[in-house]
Amino acid sequence: MNTKITSALIYTPDGLITGDICITDDRITAVGTAPEGFIADKVISGSEKMVIPGLINAHTHIYMSVFRNLADDLSFDDWLFGNILPREDRLDTEQAYKWSCLSCEEMIRTGTTTFMSMNIFPNADSRAAHDFGMRAVITRGLVGEDRNDEGGIRRLNEHLRDCELYKDDPLISFKLGPHAIYSCGEDYLMFLIEKAKELHQDFHIHLSESRREVEDCIKKTGKTPVRYLYDMGFFDIPTCAAHCVHITDEDIDIFKEKNVSVLHNPKSNLKLANGIAPVKKLLEKGVNVCIGTDSQASNNTLNMFSEMNFAALLQKGVYEDPIVCSADEVLKMATINGAKALGMDKDIGEIVAGKKADLVIIDLNSVNLTPKNDMVAALVYSSNGSEVNTVMIDGKVVMEEGRLVR
Repeated sequence: MNTKITSALIYTPDGLITGDICITDDRITAVGTAPEGFIADKVISGSEKMVIPGLINAHTHIYMSVFRNLADDLSFDDWLFGNILPREDRLDTEQAYKWSCLSCEEMIRTGTTTFMSMNIFPNADSRAAHDFGMRAVITRGLVGEDRNDEGGIRRLNEHLRDCELYKDDPLISFKLGPHAIYSCGEDYLMFLIEKAKELHQDFHIHLSESRREVEDCIKKTGKTPVRYLYDMGFFDIPTCAAHCVHITDEDIDIFKEKNVSVLHNPKSNLKLANGIAPVKKLLEKGVNVCIGTDSQASNNTLNMFSEMNFAALLQKGVYEDPIVCSADEVLKMATINGAKALGMDKDIGEIVAGKKADLVIIDLNSVNLTPKNDMVAALVYSSNGSEVNTVMIDGKVVMEEGRLVR
C-alpha cells in the first residue's frame, strides 16, 4: 500500500523542510519530493501540520497506570515498599493487561510510537502493545538471590514464554530486565549474564536511582553500583540503565567505555525526590542519553512532550547554562537516541528514506504553538501533547485526526 503525506513541515536529520513523505507498506520511500510515478492509495494532508519521528519512551512500566495519583508525596521507600509493591501483589494478569491498554492509548494520543516497559505480569504489556499496534520492547522484571532462587527461575521462564509467544510479531522484541542491584543477588546477576549471552538478549536495569542505593552498595562492596556491575562483567552485555541520578565521573567514563545508554526520567526522579541526573556531563562525555517517563505511579503521566520539557529546563537550571540541552538535542533524545538505546536506529528514530514509517503528525494551528516561529523549540517548550493529530506505526495509521483506529 502506498501512502503520501503532502505539503507538511518535516523534521529531518538535516533540519526542517517542507514537502511530501511517501510510504510504501511499512517504510518511507521518499522525503521532500515524491518520486515520479508514485501513486498513493491513501493521501494525508500535511497542510498546517508538522511531521516528526514517533517518540520513543525508553523506560516505563505500563501496567502501573492503575496507580496513577494514588501514592503521592511520599518518601521513596514508603512509596515503593509501603504502597506500590503491596498493591502490585493484589493485581492479576488480566487486570494488568487492561491497565496496560490504558497506557497504550495514552502514549499514542501523545505521540509515542515505541516504548520499553519492565513488567511483572506475563503476557500483559506485550498483549496490550500487540492489540494497539505499538512497537515495544518488553522486559520482565527479574528478581532473585542466586541462580537457584525458585522465584528468580520462575520469572525468567515467564519471560521466555512471552518471547516464544511473540516471536513472529515484528513489532515486539525483548530484553532481560534484572530489576536492580538491591533486588538481585550477585550470583543471580552472574546467572543472568550467562543467560543474556545464551539468548542474545540485552539488559534493561534500574541503576543508581537513589542515594540510599548507592550508599548501601558502597558499604557492602566498597564500590558504586556502576563499578560493581562493571567489575562483574555486566556491561559486556549491551545495557540500558534507567535513572543514573547519583553517578560519579568514573561511572560516566564506564558508561562511555561500555556504550551504556542512560534512560533519563526527569519527572519521576523529581517527584520521588531522588535528584537530577547529570545529563550535561553525560552528553559532554558522549554517552547516549534518551528519555523515559517511568510509570504513572511516579510521574504521573506517560506524556513525552512533558518529559522533554522537563529534560531541557532542568539541566539549564542546575548548571545555570541556557545552552545545555537545546530543544533539538532533547528532541533527538526522545527519537533517534531512544532508537539507538533499543538497538533500532537502523529502522526508526528519524524521517529518512528506507526507515520504518513511525510518524507523528502535529496540528500547528493549536493556540499554544502560535505564532509559528521556531517549531522545534515549540515542541519542547510549548507543546503539551494535545496537538498530536495522527499517528502512524510501521506504515499503519493507528490514530487519525484524534480517533483511535484499532
